[in-house]
Amino acid sequence: MDRASPVPLYYQLAQQLEAAVEQGRLAPGSLLGNEIDLAARLGLSRPTVRQAIQSLVDKGMMVRRRGVGTQVVHTGVRRPLELSSLYDDLAATGGRPTTRVLRNTVEPAPPRVADALGVPEGSDVHLVERLRYTHGEPLALLRNHLPAGILDPDTERLEATGLHRLIRGAGIALHSAHQVIGARLATAQEAAALAETEGAAVLTMDRTTFDDTGRPVECGSHVYRASRYSFDLRLLVR
Repeated sequence: MDRASPVPLYYQLAQQLEAAVEQGRLAPGSLLGNEIDLAARLGLSRPTVRQAIQSLVDKGMMVRRRGVGTQVVHTGVRRPLELSSLYDDLAATGGRPTTRVLRNTVEPAPPRVADALGVPEGSDVHLVERLRYTHGEPLALLRNHLPAGILDPDTERLEATGLHRLIRGAGIALHSAHQVIGARLATAQEAAALAETEGAAVLTMDRTTFDDTGRPVECGSHVYRASRYSFDLRLLVR
C-alpha cells in the first residue's frame, strides 16, 4: 500500500484483490479472512478493508455469506473484440466451456439470413442453436446459420467443441467478420434459458463470418447475459 499516494487506501486494496482474482491467485470459492484479521495483517483500519471488499461485492466478484464470510465467485467474462469464438476464448481463460445443443436442423433461409449468407431466400440453410455454459452456469444463447454444404454439424461434436473449430477442421480458413453489438431486454424464453429474470438486460451480437476467399460461411445472432459478460475494446486516436 502506498500511503503517500492520493489514491484512497480502500481503492488500492480493492485493485490488489481484483488483480488476485483475475490472475487466479484467489480462485472462485476462496474465502477471505474476516475483516478484523485482514485489517490487522495489512495494517489498515477495518472500515478501509470493509469498503474495499464491498466495492468488489458490488462488482459481483465476491459475495458475503452469513456464517461463511466473504467468498470469491466466478468473475464475468471479458471478451476481446477480435475474430475469435466464444468457446475458444473461454477455453483459453479457464472458463471450462460446455454446450447444450437446442436445435440442429435444416430450414428455409429467412430474408435476413439469405442476405447475410448470399443465398436465395427460402433455400436450404443449416440452423444450429446452442446454450453455452461457463463453470456450469449459462452464459450465452447462440443461434447460427450456415450455407448448405459448408459443414455437416453433428450434434455430438457441437456439444464437444466450438462451431468455429469445426469449420476450421473442415479446411475452411476464417478471415474476417462483420459484427454489430447491441443491448436490449431479455424475452421470457431467453431469460429462462439464461437463468435471468424476464426483462433483464442482455447484450446482443449479430455477426457474419467470411473465409479467405470472401465467401460468407456462417452468420450468428447471439444473446449474452449482461450480468456476466462484456466486450473489451481498445480505441486509438486517429
